[in-house]
Amino acid sequence: MALVAGDAEPQVIIVGSGPAGLALAIELGTRSIRCRLIERNERAGHAPRAKTTNARTREHLRRWGIADRLAAASPFGIDYPSNIHFVTRLGGPGIARFDHALSCSPERDHRYSEHSQWIPQYKLEAVLLERARSLDSVQLSFGQELVGFEQDASGVTARIRDVVDGSEVQARSSYIVGADGARSTVRDLIGATMVGTYGLSRNYNTIFHAPGLADAHPHGPGIMYWQLNPDVPSLIGPMDEGDLWYFMPTGLPPGARHSEEETLDLIRRSTGIDLPYRILSSDEWIASRLLADRYSRGRAFLVGDACHLHPPFGGYGMNMGVADSVDLGWKIAAVLEGWGGESLLDSYEIERRPAHEYVMDEAQANHALAPNQLVRDGIEDATPEGEQVRRELADLIWSEKTPEFYGLGVVLGYCYRDSPIIVDDGSARAWEASRDYVPSASPGCLAPHRWLEDGTSLYDLFGQGFTLVVLDGAEDDQVGAARREAIATGTPLKILHVPDPALLDTYSASLTLVRPDQHVAWRGEVWPEGLLARVSGRRADETAIAELAACAA
Repeated sequence: MALVAGDAEPQVIIVGSGPAGLALAIELGTRSIRCRLIERNERAGHAPRAKTTNARTREHLRRWGIADRLAAASPFGIDYPSNIHFVTRLGGPGIARFDHALSCSPERDHRYSEHSQWIPQYKLEAVLLERARSLDSVQLSFGQELVGFEQDASGVTARIRDVVDGSEVQARSSYIVGADGARSTVRDLIGATMVGTYGLSRNYNTIFHAPGLADAHPHGPGIMYWQLNPDVPSLIGPMDEGDLWYFMPTGLPPGARHSEEETLDLIRRSTGIDLPYRILSSDEWIASRLLADRYSRGRAFLVGDACHLHPPFGGYGMNMGVADSVDLGWKIAAVLEGWGGESLLDSYEIERRPAHEYVMDEAQANHALAPNQLVRDGIEDATPEGEQVRRELADLIWSEKTPEFYGLGVVLGYCYRDSPIIVDDGSARAWEASRDYVPSASPGCLAPHRWLEDGTSLYDLFGQGFTLVVLDGAEDDQVGAARREAIATGTPLKILHVPDPALLDTYSASLTLVRPDQHVAWRGEVWPEGLLARVSGRRADETAIAELAACAA
């Protein structure tokens, strides 16, 4: 069996080329970390995957220089209204409407540097793939599958098979990461088990060609229409140019199967609109809530669907996988570059697991009220009684579904307050997750964003390593102490002076240390000796933690 070696030997092997795998390749590649991404299948066609690239994911794309490329790929234009309609049928009466849902409005907002975007996942993947291919340190190997791997003290030896001719090679790397989805081979090989509830619901997702459907209904533009009728309660909406739509009947009984003709009939019955529809693809999917009992073993890690699965209500899943890869990516790079300690990698699961559990709680709560749970007797009656039913249902929908469509706090508001590489100043103890996003500079939280007076995004000024945000009132000797420690330890640190008084109110300290992933690591007035060693995982003993916490206070 041949051994892949030499100058091109990867430092990281990534298994899987979905958004999580590509995001990890880009995060590592932009830091000049050699990585090899292997993918068994061709990810082509109109697969019914995610459709929301949320604000946080697009902020990462902005760091990678490709947010504008994703905007250009928007099938209906970046200004297309992200409205969500609740109707009896696409051709029937309306019930409720959520305008500019999911933070997709392109209007500038101080809370984030990039708004969300409604776009098919395959278009996002194309943009990510193009960026990955542009990086000299990223090697893409399609038609390859992981067979197995072994670990030792210095690295991982993976067995990789060509899916066409069956030949195998060995590849050596420092780490291996499973971004290989719900049926993860890497997860099986490290002995991790998915724990939780399987089979919350059974659903079909169909992609179909629907010429003229956008103009055949009275409800106006939107990205999703909840059809609440007793015949076929379902979700339907436009997906891409060329009159491509998606259709998802919900709450199907066990064993239900639909032929192409039966699916066409369901579309016609659910919408009340008869057009020359054509089915492009259909598949069954089962909503579950599952979380891996471990995210790593030794030098092997899991990201994305390989370690968490939940209902897609709220559009969190794919985006959560990208966030996993950013968290793990900068930490692996820091260790390989020599300025991060090995304990830095231990913080990956410590930080991400609570974030996953929080988001999964929200997704499961959203899933609890699907179209089939909202159907009411008389909902379609063209009578005063029918109008009353629809009014009462609208009140319920606004009460129960507002958190799903306007839950920016779920996207931006999680805080790594229990992380061993975060120096708590006491404020994070009072922090609580909220669907309504209130920016906070408490250590562990996402650094509050702001558009500066010259129109620049604050995030655009952050460095690729750590950034020390210096605001009015900071002492020069404290900034100097930070600079000297960074030089002495070889830790990448950018000193960023921001003369914006409004930021001082938000950050509540004249000095704030921001991590490469834009989360706050520490804030205070006096730079503690050894801080960079702590937040980069090189100093994690309990005595040092107590000393730093005392200095921060």
